[in-house]
Formats: sequence, structure tokens, C-alpha cells
Amino acid sequence: MLFSSYTFLFQFLPAVALAFAAARRHSPRAGILVLAVASLFFYGAWKPVYLVLLIASIGANFSLGLLMEDGSRRRAVGMLGVALNLALLCYFKYTNFIFDSISTLTGAPLPFVNVVLPLGISFFTFQQIAYLVDVMRGAKVERDIVAYTLFVSFFPHLIAGPLVHHAEMIPQFKRGRTSRSAALAARGLAIFAAGLFKKVVIADNLAQFVSPVYAHLDAGGAVTPSWAWLSTLSYAFQIYFDFSGYSDMAIGLALLFGIRLPVNFRSPYKATSIIDFWRRWHITLSRFLRDYLYIPLGGNRLGERRRYLNLMLTMLLGGLWHGAGWNFLIWGGLHGVYLSLNHRWQKWRGAAPKAASSNHLADIAAWAVTFSAVVIAWVFFRAKTFAGAWAVLSAMFGFGGGSSSYVSPGILRVMDLPILVSEERLLAIGSAAVALSLALALFLPNVAELYGDREYRRAVEPSRGPRWRPNFAWALLSALAIAVSLFGMWQRLEFLYFQF
Repeated sequence: MLFSSYTFLFQFLPAVALAFAAARRHSPRAGILVLAVASLFFYGAWKPVYLVLLIASIGANFSLGLLMEDGSRRRAVGMLGVALNLALLCYFKYTNFIFDSISTLTGAPLPFVNVVLPLGISFFTFQQIAYLVDVMRGAKVERDIVAYTLFVSFFPHLIAGPLVHHAEMIPQFKRGRTSRSAALAARGLAIFAAGLFKKVVIADNLAQFVSPVYAHLDAGGAVTPSWAWLSTLSYAFQIYFDFSGYSDMAIGLALLFGIRLPVNFRSPYKATSIIDFWRRWHITLSRFLRDYLYIPLGGNRLGERRRYLNLMLTMLLGGLWHGAGWNFLIWGGLHGVYLSLNHRWQKWRGAAPKAASSNHLADIAAWAVTFSAVVIAWVFFRAKTFAGAWAVLSAMFGFGGGSSSYVSPGILRVMDLPILVSEERLLAIGSAAVALSLALALFLPNVAELYGDREYRRAVEPSRGPRWRPNFAWALLSALAIAVSLFGMWQRLEFLYFQF
């Protein structure tokens, strides 16, 4: 069930909101029980058989947590739990990748296993691994099965994040009534409208400049430099507006129920270094990789060489988390190299990153280098084959093309409505769409700044620009965003991060 679907908006969400409001009048626990049942129903609506998998995962990890109350076996049980979670993830996500890799290296004909990847398995598995590790480190064991189930399965973040932490979610489920529920709901609806617009109006319309080109390349074709640059830049903004749109919708939906989710994006394309980029992009994944992988590996405490090795290992595994393929490993490896070079550059300069700079030309140059590096890495993230990625990069830098170069049919799709145009005009329209997307990403405030949304137990972020207010003008703007989005929702394009 997609957030950007009529079934979700006009059936599931109103029913859950009304049931929650009625149950909440009785008690906070009744409210979270309604949300837990609704979240399990939401997941089961996709493929009921995998609801059994989710429930089994929740039950097993909750039971392991209870067993860890015995300090003498806490570490052993915790390590067993982490191993079981990783084994589950590896089976569903990496079986065929491992078999294909062994077959390629050894020549042994290994069987193809038709394993369907359960939606959200990377997210709910990592969240439960974090819970078990925290209990091993001394965190309190959760004894309320309903609260734990909702922590794992809460439908706004279940499928594609943000990755949440038990210590920031479960206390919110258990607290009493909030006196600001109406204000939170109004803010949530406004944020949801913004996220829906990002997904349906911006990201889904950029897809037409990406999908056919990369499909042609992955099938062995070539591409001209114009289409290589347009498709790659379009993808850079498609994935940003698609994923940040999902995260915004998740935050908005959670606020309808008085729950605050962590911010996942803080204008990442404004970053002036790769270090800065990863503080802004998919923030909750960066937090997880830092706290549960990079720091346990030694972080920067064991010398410079070990620091760079830890960075590389962390980003390689981060790439593999996104997908079972060599291209994802290359993408992660590139970012590992970028981060290592960035840290080395800072050490060579002998200064820590500065909050602000008086040299605007240096800032612009740093932004251009950072953005270019990110875009080049996106090629490997999007292409399904190494040959396809290499063909894109070859064309982008002027030594690609050929008789099998991609030729567009010259059809522009606006909300999937076809309009016949020439290929030259389509390239011009696509370039204008990319330029507009860049302007939106660079010059508009992000959700935390614009809507004054704050995370659990944190202050509201300062903003020098416009700020949302619960008034008629903002309500009209949100209604317009939803109305335009409703017109294009019948395309039913999945969120890009569903595949991860």
C-alpha cells in the first residue's frame, strides 16, 4: 500500500485516524494497540505471507531481549540475536548475489533461488539489531510486547525509514495524552502534503528522463553525451525528491498520531564536502553506520590508516545494505574514497570544518566538487550492470555514443499524460526540469526549517526564512499541493527505496 495511493489516503488513513482517536480517549495503551494492529495490516496488505515473517522477527527479537535480562548470558544471547538477524537478511537479500558471484569466480553452475525480497526488511532488521546491541551495552530491556511491536512496525517508517531508535520511539508510545494534538496534526498534514508533492509531481515526472535511458544502457546500448548528462542529473534529483518525499510523508503521518520521527534529510545538495553531505543525506542510516559499525571497528581512535580502513569498510557495507550487487559496492567504495580524501584534505589544511566561510568563491568551488562527486557515484547506484554504468560515464566525458545510441520517441509525459514533442525539445524540457530541481534543492528551506518540526526531546531548528503557520494561507498552499498530487497519483510509481 503506497502513501501516494487513493486506497491509502481515502480508506486506510482515515479509518486508522478515527480508530486511534477513539481508542486514545480510553487510554494511551489502547491507542498504541490500534496503531500496532493497523501497522501489521498495512504490511500484510502487500503480501500476507511476509506478515508472518515480520511477526516472527518481532517475536524472536523481543524474546531474546527478555532473555538478556540475565546479565550472565546477555552478551551470548545478544550475539546470537545479531547473527540470526543478519542470517535472515542475507538469505532474503543476498542469496542470489552470493551464488552468482561464486559462479562467476569459480565457473561452478550454482542454482538460481527465486527469493522475493520482503519490503522494508533492511529497515526493520537493522532497527532490531540496534536494539539488541544497546541491550548488550546496558540499555533497559523492553517488556511491553505491544510497544515493541509498534516500534518495529509503525507504518509511517516501516517500509523505507527513517531508521528509528527504540529509545526515541517507545517512550513516545507510552506517554499520556498531549494537549497539542490538533496543532501537531495540522503540522503533520502540511508536511505530508509537501512530501506527496515532492514524490508525485517532481520525482515521478523526472523518471521519464531516467528509466528508458538506463534500461537501454543495461541492455547493452550506448547513449549520447546529452542524454547521459540529462538522465544522470535527472536521477540525482529523482532519488532525492522521491526519498526525501517519503521521509517527509512519514514524519507528517507520525505527527497525526502525536509521534515525532527523526529528520532524515537536511538539504544534502547544499553540502560543501562529502563529510557534510553524509551529515545531511539519509541521516538516520549515517547514524546507524556510525554508532553500530564505524565506532565499534575503532573509528578514528586507532590511527590514520585504521581510520581510513574503517571508513572504507563502513561505506562498502553501507553500499551493500542498499542492494545486492557489485554496482552498490562500487557506489559505497567511491563514497569511502571520497570521505577518506576529505578527511585527509582537512588534516593537510590543518583545520577542522568551519561553520561558515568568508570566501564565497571557495565555497562555490567546494560545492561544485562535492555535487559532481555525488552525481558520478549515482551512476553506479542507478545502473543495474557495470557495463551500463561505464557506458554512461563514457558518454558523459565524451568518448561514448555509437550506432546503438539511445533515441527518444519524443514523447513528454506530464503526470503520465503523453504529449508529442521533438527529441530536441524533450532534451530542452528535461534540462529545464533539472535546473528547476536544482534551484528548489539549493534555495528552498528544508522541512525542519520551513515547518519548524523538531525531533523527540530536541529544540526547534532556527530558520531565517519563511516559517509555516497554522493559518488560511498555508492551509490553502497545502491543499493545492495535495490537489495537484492527486491528479498524478494514478501512475502508482513505487518509491525508489522500496527495492532496498
